[in-house]
Amino acid sequence: MSRIFAISSALLSPVGHTPEQHMTALREQQPAIRVFEDAAIAPGPFWASRLRPDQLQMIAARYPGHGLALSPFEQMCLYAVETAMAQTAVDIRSEDCILILSTTKGNIEWLNRQPDDRISLHRSAALIAEQLGLAHRPMIVSNACISGALALITGMRLLEGGHYRHAIVVGCDRFSSFIYSGFQSFHALAEGLCRPFDRDRKGINLGEAAACMVLSVDETAGVEAPLARLMGGGVSNDANHLSGPSRTGAELAMAITQAMQQAALVPAQIGAISAHGTATAFNDEMEAKALTQAGVAHAPLHSFKSYTGHTLGAAGILESVVACMAMQQDILPASLNYAASGVSSPVNVQADTVAGRYDYVLKTASGFGGCNAALIWEKYLTT
Repeated sequence: MSRIFAISSALLSPVGHTPEQHMTALREQQPAIRVFEDAAIAPGPFWASRLRPDQLQMIAARYPGHGLALSPFEQMCLYAVETAMAQTAVDIRSEDCILILSTTKGNIEWLNRQPDDRISLHRSAALIAEQLGLAHRPMIVSNACISGALALITGMRLLEGGHYRHAIVVGCDRFSSFIYSGFQSFHALAEGLCRPFDRDRKGINLGEAAACMVLSVDETAGVEAPLARLMGGGVSNDANHLSGPSRTGAELAMAITQAMQQAALVPAQIGAISAHGTATAFNDEMEAKALTQAGVAHAPLHSFKSYTGHTLGAAGILESVVACMAMQQDILPASLNYAASGVSSPVNVQADTVAGRYDYVLKTASGFGGCNAALIWEKYLTT
């Protein structure tokens, strides 16, 4: 079976639009979450992570649409894809390439403002494909908050099966009043900075981002060195509740175990965990139980959502890129705003960014409908 490498990546979030800016924020433990006042979103102040006006202007100027009338969502996707692809020698128009689009809401902000077909994900995918000149129709993965992680697993499986040589996996979601009101209806939003796994956690901060990883069976493909190797992936479902996660954590533990089995690893080899870590009462509790059951609760854990907020369909990709960069640079990232454990199964939350060498990082994800996903990334060692 082919080995799968992440050969390049691109990030666009309120933290910045380069990998270096994200690593600087991580080292300096500086979140991009702050309080906003925007009557178009909410009647009062709210905490979130939103792209700056200069970032939106940058992508709008770069992708005016050439008659395609691209939405900000589609512009963000194109920026991430073209930035990642520019680092490689891969021909995006090749029959060997497939584009996988991960999102939970797409152009939902246009609801009741544009025709339904224009809002649909298949229309966005078609416009992106047209702009890029793709040989194949893109695939769309929209499965709640595991969408990004599941899109990476889908790309891995397509490459392992010999269907393609390269999978361009892009995830994106924008902050909107629709998304804000949806999470607010669950009383899931924090009035302040989110505190993953902490005893005083009060809920999620929402964010927006676009992120891309190029997966390939070609270890070089024009790059100096891959970012990491994707060794395994697992998927499961709680079959418990539409919005509430499993009470036992057994199903996420199953996905983690599947990923480790595919990677041929034992729990003791996991050196760090990039957790889903939403800072909600039920999700953090479930995730802590799952990590304990899977035997990996010893590993230093962080949630990058404490920096960017929950970026929905981009989260699994953005957080994988950051986790792999941290592993490559021998950094154990901090999970911000953590003071004391608030979960019944102890986990090793990393409260400060420190140096530390490790070879394998676990990325977890969970979402509405009881879906779960887990990825195992291996550090790429140059000879």
